[in-house]
Amino acid sequence: MIVELLPPHTERAFDAMRELRTGLDQRDAFVRQVDEVQRPAGYRLVAWVPDGSDRALAVAGFRVAENLAWGRHLYVDDLSTLATARRQGHAGTLLEWLLAEAEREGCRQVHLDSGVGADRTAAHRLYLNAGFRISSHHFTREL
Repeated sequence: MIVELLPPHTERAFDAMRELRTGLDQRDAFVRQVDEVQRPAGYRLVAWVPDGSDRALAVAGFRVAENLAWGRHLYVDDLSTLATARRQGHAGTLLEWLLAEAEREGCRQVHLDSGVGADRTAAHRLYLNAGFRISSHHFTREL
């Protein structure tokens, strides 16, 4: 079942999120970052949680925003599944929920960035099969 994780339940997303964001090593620091920094900036967190469980098998972090390039849009910051729960459709179900939420929010588009490499092939296949297209290059520079 898909649920929006609100405080005090943010920590339920930690294990699944850590699969993608491998630098996360402290549950409490993750909760503080999400609840005190990212939520006030519009970040939301949804999860696929089995009935009767407190543990999220897959999670998605996202925000609704507006800019000149895309208008009103939903941006997926994070989409991650526990390694033991992969290939069971959880990420695809979350992605469908995100697309529906974008429509409910009056968004014109849904955007996400995905890293490159052989380990990202399944994620890219998921996005392409869901109707996403590769529309740009993303550039970054360390300061």
